[in-house]
Amino acid sequence: MRRSIVLPATLFVAVLLSPALEAQQLTPYSPEQVSAEDYARAERRLAQFTRPLVLGGSVRASWLEDGSRFWYRTTAPEGVRYILVDPEAGTREAAFDHDRMTSALNALGEPPYSASDLPLAGLEFAGDLGSVSFQLGGERVTCDLSAYRCEVEAEPEPEPGAGRNVSVSPDGRRAAFIRDHNLWLRDLETGTETQLTTDGVEDYGYATNNAGWVRRDSPVLRWSPGADKIATFQHDARGVGMMYLVNTQVGHPELEAWRYPLPEDSVIPEDSVIFRVERVVIHLDEPSDAGAPAGAVSPRVVRFDMDPDPHRSSICDHIACGGEFSDTEWSPDARHMAFLSNSRDHKVATLRIADVETGEVRTILEETAETFFESGVDAINWRILWDRGEVLWWSQRSDWGHFYRYDLETGAFIAPVTSGNWATLQLLHRDGGDLYFTGGGREPGDPYLERFYRVSLEGGDVQLLTPDSAHHTIQLAPSGEYFVDQFSAPDIPPRSVVRDMDGRVVVDLEEADVSRLVASGWVPPEPFVVKARDGQTDLYGLMYRPAGFDPTKRYPVVNYLYPGPQTGSIGSRSFSPARRDHQALTELGFVVVEVDAMGTPGRSKSFHDAYYGNMGDNGLPDQVATIRQLGERHPWMDLDRVGIWGHSGGGFASTAGILRYPDFYKVAVSQAGNHDNRNYEDDWGEKWQGLLEEYEDGTTNYDNQANQLLVGNLKGKLLLAHGTLDNNVPPSNTMVVVDALIEANKDFDLILMTNRRHGFAFEPYMLRRRWDYFVRNLLGSNPPVEFEFGQQRRPVS
Repeated sequence: MRRSIVLPATLFVAVLLSPALEAQQLTPYSPEQVSAEDYARAERRLAQFTRPLVLGGSVRASWLEDGSRFWYRTTAPEGVRYILVDPEAGTREAAFDHDRMTSALNALGEPPYSASDLPLAGLEFAGDLGSVSFQLGGERVTCDLSAYRCEVEAEPEPEPGAGRNVSVSPDGRRAAFIRDHNLWLRDLETGTETQLTTDGVEDYGYATNNAGWVRRDSPVLRWSPGADKIATFQHDARGVGMMYLVNTQVGHPELEAWRYPLPEDSVIPEDSVIFRVERVVIHLDEPSDAGAPAGAVSPRVVRFDMDPDPHRSSICDHIACGGEFSDTEWSPDARHMAFLSNSRDHKVATLRIADVETGEVRTILEETAETFFESGVDAINWRILWDRGEVLWWSQRSDWGHFYRYDLETGAFIAPVTSGNWATLQLLHRDGGDLYFTGGGREPGDPYLERFYRVSLEGGDVQLLTPDSAHHTIQLAPSGEYFVDQFSAPDIPPRSVVRDMDGRVVVDLEEADVSRLVASGWVPPEPFVVKARDGQTDLYGLMYRPAGFDPTKRYPVVNYLYPGPQTGSIGSRSFSPARRDHQALTELGFVVVEVDAMGTPGRSKSFHDAYYGNMGDNGLPDQVATIRQLGERHPWMDLDRVGIWGHSGGGFASTAGILRYPDFYKVAVSQAGNHDNRNYEDDWGEKWQGLLEEYEDGTTNYDNQANQLLVGNLKGKLLLAHGTLDNNVPPSNTMVVVDALIEANKDFDLILMTNRRHGFAFEPYMLRRRWDYFVRNLLGSNPPVEFEFGQQRRPVS
């Protein structure tokens, strides 16, 4: 599949003329004034304006009870449409008659509805598809689909609810929650509450959801398949240092304080204090007392017979990746719990199995990495194959992520399942002896385009199930018989189909219509390939040019980056009409470049390890090399005017860029940066930099990543910004750089976003100030005075 997007004629002219202009001295693009109209035009390139211009293409399947049929909502020229799909019959049709449904709803006396935009939420079809119910205007409505008569359901009698910050059991009967540092259980039918643990106290509570950088009131646990047991832990934070934030208000400020471990806690190993977890399983036995309230249980806590584990997972910097207790797996009969113990420095992963009746724990296998071990790229990939008595293990021991089999009883290696110089990414499904997974780099071209594969557990040929040359997003049917395949690329609009498990298309669903988007002047990003710092490794990126591009001008370049190491700058290779504000920024007179540098995941282990132990690298040698190579190809890129910006890890990297390459980067905008990872949560720095070591001369192995030690190099213009209530990257990370800049008598600019948390990157004020900074200091023009976003109406889809 390769469908081109029709581009504005000016862009084709630019491409054709560029080679002829290589020897000419082009005029720098630097208007005296950038107008409010220019900013308004740029604003229309933001997502809230461009996404409604794309019709169809995307599908979010909502599966019916049979596990194969589904409905989805889409946009068409005639408006919003609800579609029902039956893969077995090979049909795609309207879920109901939209005109008749509109008439039926208006007959209820509700505000008049339009057939082009029915605001229906939470659709539920009857098993025979004879009726449908949905939420409408705060009420639950049920409609007969033969006579098209709708009724508002009677207000049900109030029942004990699950409430907020709970974990609901798989059967929907119970909810677990934290109260006073202990775990409690609520029966959702009777409202009966049972205290499950009794010895939880402050800083030593059960199911505590605190990783330092993120904390929530919801519990971290995993229900057993039969919902009669809960796997969780007692979270030991005793002795861990505190983090403090103070709000801004009239009168006395309010203090926010919580436990937040830092890498410095590892300097003296025998005294090191980190978050630890003591693993337990809580049995929800039937009460022996005949007079117990309905819904009560008799809890029994079994503590695993092992030392506490560090608060670590094998893929993210929280023991609750995605909110659920990570690296844990119940046996089908719930008699055993398999789990991964991960060392504090992430170098050692140990697979263990516990008997949940006795608490006895045995070790199955262990893997050690020189840098860091991960059990997957997009998700945790290890599984226990209980029916086969085997372990499915994911490892990068060959430099590439692949699946291996081990004996569950002895831990002995059996055989590899996949192999080769390409990466398996996420295990999505197992059907008997077959595995279904996503992978990258096996097919020619961009290795970041994910595809869907099948392989036998016995190894052998890997079968490609999604042949189109694009990035594939997979939604598996609960029945395991079909999957929705949505595929696209940054410059290719999405198409969606249903395939059977052999990869055959059984239903065509959607093909995006981007004609209105293109007509608006939108220009797709341009994929490119360059060489990395080593002159050999291919790097893949995207470049953005203005719709009104003039090939006789030289445009300043803005380098957006996010260094990872847990992800890259670009993210998914799926189509998007707006990636951050990149295309918007080009409308002000810039070329924007982003590339996934060495040190980011999704490819080989050695690629990911590129700057382990030297986080100050940030992939910057590859960023600079990329822009220089592109400048050689395109003389309209002005390499005398290069700026850089990023947020969070990108804030750390953008400041590092202007300090480490002061003659290359002239302007930097750095937001919410973790400028010294000794001031950030321990899990992050210890995974990518290693445990903190102090040397006899007073230096440390963390000095090579600390931005404040480089402020003497500053030559260009630097704007620092941070939220004063940032509870992810505390503002002290930026303040240590500010302190050093003042000490060094350096000019810089600072914005404190008062009472803001971490995610302020695209707040109107920050967006405007960032644009102003590049316009004034990189483009050399005057921005409009205090431009105000939000004055334009969004297009109607």
